[in-house]
Amino acid sequence: MALIVQKYGGSSVADADSIKRVAKRIAEAKRAGDDVVVVVSAMGDTTDELIDLAQQITPLPPQREMDILLTAGERISMSLLAMAISNLGVEAQSFTGQQAGVITDSVHGKARIIDVTPSRIQQAVDAGAVAIVAGFQGVTQHTNDVTTLGRGGSDTTAVALAAALQADVCEIYTDVDGVFTADPRIVPSARKIDRITYDEMLEMAASGAKVLVLRCVEYARRYGVPVHVRSSFSTHPGTLVTDAATEEGAPMEQPIIAGVAHDRSEAKITIVDVPDVPGKAARIFEVVAGSGVNLDMIVQNVSVASTGRTDISFTLPATDGAAATAALTRHQPDIGFTSLQYDDTIGKLSLIGAGMKSHPGVSARLFAALSDAGINIEMISTSEIRISVVTRADQLDDAVRAVHTAFDLDSADEQAVVYGGTGR
Repeated sequence: MALIVQKYGGSSVADADSIKRVAKRIAEAKRAGDDVVVVVSAMGDTTDELIDLAQQITPLPPQREMDILLTAGERISMSLLAMAISNLGVEAQSFTGQQAGVITDSVHGKARIIDVTPSRIQQAVDAGAVAIVAGFQGVTQHTNDVTTLGRGGSDTTAVALAAALQADVCEIYTDVDGVFTADPRIVPSARKIDRITYDEMLEMAASGAKVLVLRCVEYARRYGVPVHVRSSFSTHPGTLVTDAATEEGAPMEQPIIAGVAHDRSEAKITIVDVPDVPGKAARIFEVVAGSGVNLDMIVQNVSVASTGRTDISFTLPATDGAAATAALTRHQPDIGFTSLQYDDTIGKLSLIGAGMKSHPGVSARLFAALSDAGINIEMISTSEIRISVVTRADQLDDAVRAVHTAFDLDSADEQAVVYGGTGR
């Protein structure tokens, strides 16, 4: 008997028929002898619809009230799924994030989990029931205010519960058959990856791959939770995300390239004519950090000898662009730059693979593929297992396909299937 935590995204529980299909899968796992805990997202586009409804009331709704509103979506789906499972003759009980013991900090809208005390979930499992938990939500430690975890919060809830319950595996069910070498919506010939390391999946998630969110993979690696990415629309085996080095039967050497990820949600800020003296770069990034903005790629140009000034460019989430530019503008007099340039028409392509650090020529092959496709590179960033480049947004899809083909990642067997429309 195994303890399995399953997570189902919004596209998997989009309507009544979908909920019944998911309930049947859960009931089959329970009847096979496994203990099952399920984390569920809101149905379909419910969260977006609730956000739109709030904005019809006020353009700036209080974050505390937004969190209370948005958690309603998961509560609806958890209760309906529990009803569907019970209708199949299997006992099921639903729990909110608070009832499940998900304790968070007090940052509304993007709270972080600080502890999970799943005593009620364990009691339900011990009693033979399937426990259904509302994802994406928790409660603050001292005030008991409801919080939401931000984008991909249900994935993070599932892995956190799996860690707290010491589950054998956390199964993340989506609308694709696993992790692919590229987004199958852009590259239909992308290959499914049978096994991928935590480090490679972290880089792919950080680089824009939407099948798993970064926080979920970070949590899984920290607590050693095996994550199995599967489709709720098929019975294919999916992709196992784990520490391949310690798994029995793992390959002796990783493939050179795991995949190509892309991200079109970033923007670029260029700070023009910064005095090239010690402390100015530090001051710039202190100001940006003080506005609560996370940066990605950073490039500083060579100083112009005659002026002693330079340009500094960095990328950041486009949603944080206004906050960063406002903060920098307020501090322009003490930093001493001339102007700011903001560009939200960029795209980021990342080539990822743990094997690339021991294989020379990967960079040359990447840049040659982009050159042959007529793609201009604006920024470059590297790590041991990743090379990222910034291009124009309207060239990003062509860039992804060109690089995917150049590294022989295309599948000759069959095209990838996308069962839903969101990828989550």
